[in-house]
Amino acid sequence: MINPELPSICLIVSSKEIPEKLEIALKAGIKWIQYREKELPRKEILKYAFWVKEITKHYNALLTINDYLDIAITIKADGIHLGQNDLPIEVAKKFFSGIIGISTHNLEEALDAQKKGAHYIGYGPIFYTTTKKDALEPKGYDMLSLICKKIKVPVVAIGGIKKQHLKDLKAMGCKYVAIASGILVGDVKSNVKDFLELFQ
Repeated sequence: MINPELPSICLIVSSKEIPEKLEIALKAGIKWIQYREKELPRKEILKYAFWVKEITKHYNALLTINDYLDIAITIKADGIHLGQNDLPIEVAKKFFSGIIGISTHNLEEALDAQKKGAHYIGYGPIFYTTTKKDALEPKGYDMLSLICKKIKVPVVAIGGIKKQHLKDLKAMGCKYVAIASGILVGDVKSNVKDFLELFQ
């Protein structure tokens, strides 16, 4: 089983942030990118995925692809991130030897993902988020604290996380966060600097 050395901060980007904001974030020190695209045609997603792969490779950063196993395989991504309604992890593992992460929303899903061999789990949304249109109700701190205690693989908190939340997240044992607007809205370079100082 892969035991990935995951950076503490995963930056989630879409085609809107490629290449300008993506490159600024990588230059500023981000070492893990998740490329997430929900609305473009598959051909366009593949084009952007190749672009993201080249940029992340240049900065020696980890790249995971959201949802699309075929694209992750084609571009030789480091990892794939799957949702609860995506391809089952057991099937993904037959075709993909890289890092596999699973989105979870409760303890049962988290335990199931860990049992089936997920290398990390995403848990959330912790707070209200505008980035993901189909996001569920915010989970808050209490369940995240329980998840972090019960799950042995890395737990990546996601959903509406801002700079002011990082101290509390660290205090409850959360070591990984996934961020989109918290870094991409405003001064990307300054935001990355703040997040890295507060959460490493």
